[in-house]
Amino acid sequence: MAVAMVTTAVRQTPTIDEPVYVGTAVVHVREHSLRYNPEHPPLGKLIIASGLVFAHPRLDPHFTGDQTALGRSVLYESGNDPWRVMLWARLPVIVLTLLFGLVVLSFARELAGRVGGLVALALYSLSPDIIANGSLATLDVPAVGFLLTSVWLVWRARRRPLLHLSLAGVALGAAVATKMSTLPGVPVLLILAVLSFWSFRRARHAGDLGPRARRRLAGLGVAVASGMGLLALAVVWVTYLVVDPQLRWTPPANLPAVHGLRGLVIDRLPFPRPYRDGMRIQFGLENATWGGFLFGRVYHGSLWYYLPAALLVKTPLGMLALWAAGGVAMAAVPRLRSATVHILLPPAVLLAAAMNGSRDLGVRYALFVPVFLAVAAAEVLALRQRWAHAAAAALVLCVAVSSLRAFPYYLPYSNEAFGGPSKTHLRLHDSNVDWGQDLGRLADRLDERYPHERVWLVYKGSGVPSYYGIEAADPRKAPPSEVHGLLVVSDTSVAKADGRLAALLEGSTPVDEVGHSITIYRRP
Repeated sequence: MAVAMVTTAVRQTPTIDEPVYVGTAVVHVREHSLRYNPEHPPLGKLIIASGLVFAHPRLDPHFTGDQTALGRSVLYESGNDPWRVMLWARLPVIVLTLLFGLVVLSFARELAGRVGGLVALALYSLSPDIIANGSLATLDVPAVGFLLTSVWLVWRARRRPLLHLSLAGVALGAAVATKMSTLPGVPVLLILAVLSFWSFRRARHAGDLGPRARRRLAGLGVAVASGMGLLALAVVWVTYLVVDPQLRWTPPANLPAVHGLRGLVIDRLPFPRPYRDGMRIQFGLENATWGGFLFGRVYHGSLWYYLPAALLVKTPLGMLALWAAGGVAMAAVPRLRSATVHILLPPAVLLAAAMNGSRDLGVRYALFVPVFLAVAAAEVLALRQRWAHAAAAALVLCVAVSSLRAFPYYLPYSNEAFGGPSKTHLRLHDSNVDWGQDLGRLADRLDERYPHERVWLVYKGSGVPSYYGIEAADPRKAPPSEVHGLLVVSDTSVAKADGRLAALLEGSTPVDEVGHSITIYRRP
């Protein structure tokens, strides 16, 4: 997994979100300012900054502009080497992704033994979605990993509640301080904390408890969960204070107004003001109308079944089978039933929340599914049947073959039932396929196979084509009669093409593809 992620990180150009996080990370550390990217809390960007300190990126002291322009300035306009900066930004996330694999191993081993732990670790480390997102300087894997760590520690609190619930509170706070999409998991974790504490107390006091003892136990459970919640809250506050000890904050001029119950809840939450304003920005994004693409259909708005369908396409077939078998095993084996709520309830709640979102942009919004279900899948070993071990080994082998065949193009992965990575663009778009990651590969391909040819480019990404030696014009800004030669189009733009671009593509012949995310056409 380490080799796959580092290899991918070295070869990929910045994806759409990464420059914003990198630029903001530099400002967090250098200027101790919270003014950029308030829609995401600082911890994930501080993690990215822990690698950037070794790259020593220059920051234009006179820069003025928004967060998108900031990322472009840091990477391409301040004399920095974007390849070097991006590698150092991605390395801390890669390290964290590997460490979270050890959490998966430990969690599954406690439930299903050593072999079960290895099965879970294999599924985690071979998951194309985890490899793809774990090799980027983004927030998705760190947020999910911290949440999984918190759930694991809550489970362990059945034996030592004080220590493990304290650590679980810190991990939960880290998740919430990394990405706000983890907030629906907070009440779930607090309920699980109460259940774990009750389990601990009942194990120490065998026999039936009287009404007074039950009330006292309920009160203690709520008190312990409240303490865990306060620790999580403290982590969020500390994260903001690390960036700016004075917590200076000026709300953006275009801060969305949030009314009704949502607005009332935001006003009452005990988070720092920048965090609450970031929530307002997130609700503003949710209220916007986004475009989507699923199984060849272009649509406006969102589809409630988008994420399950995307997961079906982008998960190895052997992994899907093991997920289902693990769920059956957890229901069939009595000793595992108490763990079911810990392993399955958090991703179920988070998936339900994500399915109600308005942005159908990729399975990264449901990355908790392959992470948590890797642990669930290992429970098939708890059946203690020889056929179960043989079937699990065969399915893990299938997953390994499918994952290795995708190397090094993990971002556009889809399983064999849907044609593999080369066909993903026919069914999904955006960060499922084409997130701007192959601009450097495109430059190499044009130099090797199409030197000195006229190039027209429609690129969806944050990279600057001219930096990589690509001299191209936008065909949508020229009369169609002048567009001849190579027409290079990002696959997301192909999927959603209309108007002039659709007409240009209709008269073009595909001749090549780059990274399963960019198609090269020839126009006579």
